[in-house]
Amino acid sequence: QMQLVESGGGLVQAGGSLRLSCAASGRTFSSYGMGWFRQAPGKERDFVAAITWAVGSTNYADSVEGRFTISRDNAKNTVYLQMNSLKPEDTAVYYCAADHFGVGSRSSYEYDYWGQGTQVTVSS
Repeated sequence: QMQLVESGGGLVQAGGSLRLSCAASGRTFSSYGMGWFRQAPGKERDFVAAITWAVGSTNYADSVEGRFTISRDNAKNTVYLQMNSLKPEDTAVYYCAADHFGVGSRSSYEYDYWGQGTQVTVSS
């Protein structure tokens, strides 16, 4: 089992920034691909960003490309999501997830473990 705990969410004005953290425990974190997803009220859970385990390759949803940055610190068993130039449409619960294939998939079905989520609210 792997446990994932997100933190760093909150209320921010449009144009502001937040950094989310996801601390992992229980498994060899460095061998897992990590992803961030988000879910707004009444909507499906959507892919935001992912990072592979090996070389740390990243990929992003079109809606956040250029504004969000995913990174990982394997020594701290933590993955981050730096969110800049936030927009009201970024409001959602953000979840981190771990994928034992290590590929950092865009599909939520490829992930084995999920955190409980952290709320991000962007006011206009």
